[in-house]
Amino acid sequence: MLGPELDSRLIHLLMQNARLSNSELSRRLGVSRSTVQARIERLELTGAILGYTLRLNPARDQHVVQAHVSISVSPKLQAAVERHLLKLRGVGTLYATSGADDLIAIVHADSMAELDQCLDAIRDTDGVLDTRSAIILSTRMPRGG
Repeated sequence: MLGPELDSRLIHLLMQNARLSNSELSRRLGVSRSTVQARIERLELTGAILGYTLRLNPARDQHVVQAHVSISVSPKLQAAVERHLLKLRGVGTLYATSGADDLIAIVHADSMAELDQCLDAIRDTDGVLDTRSAIILSTRMPRGG
């Protein structure tokens, strides 16, 4: 197995479960544990792997309300708006986008009232011109699931 193919398979396994031991990874890939360790270290050093994350069971968060909020921003205030939005309680991830909207915020709240407060805070941000919200009802196919 060549380096790029091994890296691709290694990354795929780590995306499915970043907690797999090097021994388990080596068994699944058919290479030595030291090879797996060396490939992971190289992928981290080159920036291919930036970090590891936690994936929660969706049933755990059944009472959490999530929404995608599309946001149009005054171009001269884009950087200030982004900095402000990332500080708001509830804004988990912020994406810069192309098209009619400039940003998409992924908002998490413990209740509809808390979601409403976060949406108000987004709309009240200087430089925000317009917002459109879509509340997430369910996840049809979770990533890596």
